[in-house]
Amino acid sequence: MKGTYLIALLLAAGSVNASVVGEIKILKGTAVVERQGQKLPAAVGMKLMQADTVVTGADGAVGITFADNSLMSSGPNSTLAIDSFRFDSTTHVGEFNSSVKRGTVAVVSGKMVKQNPDSMKIRTPSSIMGVRGTEFVIKVDDAR
Repeated sequence: MKGTYLIALLLAAGSVNASVVGEIKILKGTAVVERQGQKLPAAVGMKLMQADTVVTGADGAVGITFADNSLMSSGPNSTLAIDSFRFDSTTHVGEFNSSVKRGTVAVVSGKMVKQNPDSMKIRTPSSIMGVRGTEFVIKVDDAR
């Protein structure tokens, strides 16, 4: 019985870790992570999950490293949503969809884009970009 309980516990822990898609590596100023209806203060070392949204304040900036070594940096007054992310670390096959709702985001694509140039897409309020290059910047102005 103890062995069955231990296996169930390990499987549950593995499924939690499987949803981690990245980590905040750099943080300046104010930023929050919106997760399941809650606003959590962003912190260096914070694990990010699929469906998280990172929101920076007027003085905020965040640098994120994803599981495939993609890098994203959000500047002040930015909103970056991680819509979906899956990555196989053995084959480098995956899919990365995100949305920039406002602000500025700089991107350096990682292993999955090198494996398949169609694997990363970034949405803005007015367009969808397929990432085929390795470095670029997106700026979305507030629609005021």
